[in-house]
Amino acid sequence: MQVALVGLEVEGRAALAYWQRLGAAVTVCDQDADKQVPAGTDRQLGEGYLKDLGRFDVIWRTAGINPDSILQANPGVQDKITTTINEFLSQSPTKHIIGITGTKGKGTTSTLIAKMLEAAGEQVYLGGNIGVSPLDFLPNLTENSWVVLELSSFQLADLKYSPNIAICLMVVPEHLNWHNDMDDYILAKAQLFEHQTSSDLAIYYANNDDARTIAGYSPGLKIPYFAEPGAHIADGAVVIAGREIVRTDELKLLGEHNWQNVCAAVTAVWQVTQNVEAMHSVLTAFSGLEHRLEPVREVGGVQYYNDSFAATPDAALAALAAIPQPKVIILGGFDRNLPIGHLARGLADHQRDVRKAILIGASASRLAAELDKAGFSNYTQEPAKDMAAILAHARQAAQPGDAVLLSPGFPSFGLFRDFVDRGEQFKQHVRQL
Repeated sequence: MQVALVGLEVEGRAALAYWQRLGAAVTVCDQDADKQVPAGTDRQLGEGYLKDLGRFDVIWRTAGINPDSILQANPGVQDKITTTINEFLSQSPTKHIIGITGTKGKGTTSTLIAKMLEAAGEQVYLGGNIGVSPLDFLPNLTENSWVVLELSSFQLADLKYSPNIAICLMVVPEHLNWHNDMDDYILAKAQLFEHQTSSDLAIYYANNDDARTIAGYSPGLKIPYFAEPGAHIADGAVVIAGREIVRTDELKLLGEHNWQNVCAAVTAVWQVTQNVEAMHSVLTAFSGLEHRLEPVREVGGVQYYNDSFAATPDAALAALAAIPQPKVIILGGFDRNLPIGHLARGLADHQRDVRKAILIGASASRLAAELDKAGFSNYTQEPAKDMAAILAHARQAAQPGDAVLLSPGFPSFGLFRDFVDRGEQFKQHVRQL
C-alpha cells in the first residue's frame, strides 16, 4: 500500500505511526521544505509537495490541508482522499460514538460529556480536534467503549461517515480564509449529520438558525438543547425531562455561554444514562479547560483571566458578559476580516464596566474605526509587540476590584505562534507581577 501523508503535525504523526503499523509505504508530503521527517520515511517537501499524488493508493489529508488544494493539483483523485476521522469511523469496533461540532464550546462540551460518562461507569475515550488522535486509542476499543470526538470544520469537510450521536453547538462565521464562504463552512459541519441513519440522534442549539440547519441534514431524531425536550435553564437550574441536574450557581464554569455547553452535554449524556448524581458531581467540579476564561491569579486586588482561546468576536463578547466586575480587556490580533461591527457595539453596550480596551495586532486599526462608529472611545492602540509591554499597559489601566481579561477575539498569528503561546506568555508575565 502506497500512502501519501499530506501534512505532518500532531495528527499527521499519529497517522504515520498508524500506517507504519499496517506495513504501508508512506511518503510525507508537506509544504515546509525544512520539515523534520522521521528517518527512513520517504518525503516530498516544499513547493511541489502536492505534485503527482495520483500515483499513490491512498492520499491521507490531515486536517489543516484543504481538500480543494489537493484536487486542484491532482484532478480526479477524490476517491483516494481520506482522513483520520474517516478511517477511525470506518474501523472502530464500537458504534457508541458522540461527535461534537460548532464554532465555540466544542472542547468544553466534549470534555464534560466524557467526564460525565466516566462518572457513570462507562469506559470513555476523548479525541479529535482536542489534541488526541483517535487512531492512538483505536487498538484499545471494544464494542462497549464510548468515544467522544471534538470535530472542526477542517476535519469534517469531506467526512464519509457519521456518528450515532451528533451535536452542533452555536455556529457563527469563522475560518472564512479556509472555506470559500459561510455556506461552505456550514456545509462542512453538516457532514457530521448527513451520513446518519433514521435511528441516530441529531442534537443542536435551539437558538441558532445555522445549528438548526446543520442538524437538519440528519435523517435521525432531532433534539434541541437550551429548549425542551433537551436540557434547558428553568428557575436557575439545568433541567431535563423534569429532573434538576445542577443549579447554575453551583457551576464553576464562568459565563452564561457555558450554560449552553452544559445543556448540550447533559442532553447528550441523558440519551446514554440518566445518572443524575454522576452528572452533578462533574458539573460542580469542572472549572474549564486551559486558555478558556482561565483565572490566573489576583494581584493588587485585580483578577487576571486568560481567555486566549477566544479567537472570534463572538467569543470575546461572551467573555465580556461572563466577567461581572469592571474590566480592562486586551483585544486584537491577526485580522481574517470577519464582521466585527457587533463586537464594537457589544463593547459600547458594556461601556459602564469596560474600564479600557487595549487594541493589539494587525486588527487594531480596523477595530478602532468600528469602535468609533459604535460610540465607544475608551480604547488605546498598543503598538508593543510583546506580552510584557501589553500587560504593563493593562495593569496601569486597572484599579483594585477590576479584572484584566485577555480575550482577543482574533487569531494570534503575527504577534504569537498560536493561541497556546499567547496564553502561556500572558500567564507567565502575570505570575511575575
